[in-house]
Amino acid sequence: MKAKSAWANHNWRPRVGWGVPVAWLTLCVVWSSTWLVIKTGLRDLPPISYAGIRFLLAIFVLLAVSAGRVRMLPQRGSDYAVLAFTGVLMFAVNYGLLFWGELHVSSGLAAVLQATIPIFGMLSAHLLLPDEPLRLQKLLGAMLALGGVAMICERLLGFSGLMAFWGGLGIVFGAAGAAFSNVLLKARVIQLAPAMIAAWQMIFGAAPLLVTGFLVEGNPARFHWSALSIFCLLYLAVIGSALTFLLLYWLLPRMTVARLQAISLITPPGAVALGWAIGGETFSLWSLLGACFVLAGVWMIFRRAEASEPVIQEG
Repeated sequence: MKAKSAWANHNWRPRVGWGVPVAWLTLCVVWSSTWLVIKTGLRDLPPISYAGIRFLLAIFVLLAVSAGRVRMLPQRGSDYAVLAFTGVLMFAVNYGLLFWGELHVSSGLAAVLQATIPIFGMLSAHLLLPDEPLRLQKLLGAMLALGGVAMICERLLGFSGLMAFWGGLGIVFGAAGAAFSNVLLKARVIQLAPAMIAAWQMIFGAAPLLVTGFLVEGNPARFHWSALSIFCLLYLAVIGSALTFLLLYWLLPRMTVARLQAISLITPPGAVALGWAIGGETFSLWSLLGACFVLAGVWMIFRRAEASEPVIQEG
């Protein structure tokens, strides 16, 4: 979701103060919590419209904080096509499948399955980015992580039913789309502020979600708008989307890539812990073992990748 130009040219590093660790910890906590918040909101709201309204609200927040501070429009007409394609992959396909998938799998397992983004990103980068070849360690990490995904999906199929299996598989498919979106955007190098790149992607991605939701799930005015569902929606839009994007882009020139990448390894265990402690979710030892394989494989992909772009995953 981030263009290389937005951060790669920073050859200075501001003095690190207390704000940096606070922002980093905030990202870890918020992105660990979004999975359970999605699951909770799904008790009252249908998944496609839920995701679309989330990003519609986040768009307004990003535009409000960016107006008058950065350029709002891309420089080239072709940039709109790239933002549209990547926005549909990232927000319509990825999050549409994620919200739907969480109807059938636990929030913790959804976070683990979404953590496969770096695996597909590595494969896409090998094809589209000449300076990021596929190396043996990364390939072994991908095989280990995919083995963990297979263990989780086998457990879902055997003990949770066919819909849980398809829900888990849908989340993985969405992660592949998000990864390809990240790599394509990096290869294109759009000269635009990162917050506006995210806003334009959300605009193009939210539109099909809202239209599909209206056709399939009905008029949002007739949804069951409980106080809890409204809280979940606002939390995901303002805290889980707009605030976290702004914090992430503020941290990019102030932290090493390796430390930023660590967020993607911390949030799945955090989501599992919150799902267990607050959401009452339970996990089999087989699923937890598969989750460990996924995270170990992702760590192998990230290891010694300090010169690469961070792959950040959030719910």
